[in-house]
Amino acid sequence: MTDRSYISFDKRIVIFAGAYGSGKTEVAVNYAIQLAQHSEDPISIIDLDIVNPYFRSREAALEMETYGIRPINPLGEQTFADLPIIVPQIRASIESSSGRVIIDVGGDDLGARVLSSMHDALETAQYEFLMVLNANRPFTSTVDGALKMMHDIETSARLNFTGIVSNTHLIGETTPQTILDGIALAQAVAVRAEIPLVFASGMDEVIAKLENKNISTPLFSLSRRMLKPWEHASSTAKNH
Repeated sequence: MTDRSYISFDKRIVIFAGAYGSGKTEVAVNYAIQLAQHSEDPISIIDLDIVNPYFRSREAALEMETYGIRPINPLGEQTFADLPIIVPQIRASIESSSGRVIIDVGGDDLGARVLSSMHDALETAQYEFLMVLNANRPFTSTVDGALKMMHDIETSARLNFTGIVSNTHLIGETTPQTILDGIALAQAVAVRAEIPLVFASGMDEVIAKLENKNISTPLFSLSRRMLKPWEHASSTAKNH
């Protein structure tokens, strides 16, 4: 079975996009932290999620900074804005020739529109554009539905996907079979889209149960880092 401890790409920029509820922000944040643990390159994570008010990579900014990751997102009163606010550091990071950049794009085609404003900069950069696919979401539960969502996002972003990430889950009800079912759907989508299924992700405890399975798809373990505001409050209360 493929080593699940490290997933790497040759490209300097890795962009994660997907439908609402795909878990793409969790994947993006975990990937950035994992990359920081294995790479000596400077790493930045850009938060372009203008869609979901609860799960945004900026909420994990302090933790990422402890790993030496530079979060780039709107500051001050713009922190929770639901507008496509592009700060100068974002374009500078994309146009730079050094360092690694992770980009977390908002759900569905609406969020992907933000990317189109940087199309000229990305067009000349080396990047991976990954569709995070959760087979348990209404609009991506079938091959045709997933392909339509991918097409809509590509049209809005003015970029073509280069790979697929299977991140099928049922939150706390996720089982190993949930992940296997998601891989099956993602493989079918990858064949139709003529792009690779680059890895399948899931929470640590579920991925561990797949260790003895004969799975050709690389597996990526996630630790839950994105919490809702009331979960942050509950966690803080327990620690006091």
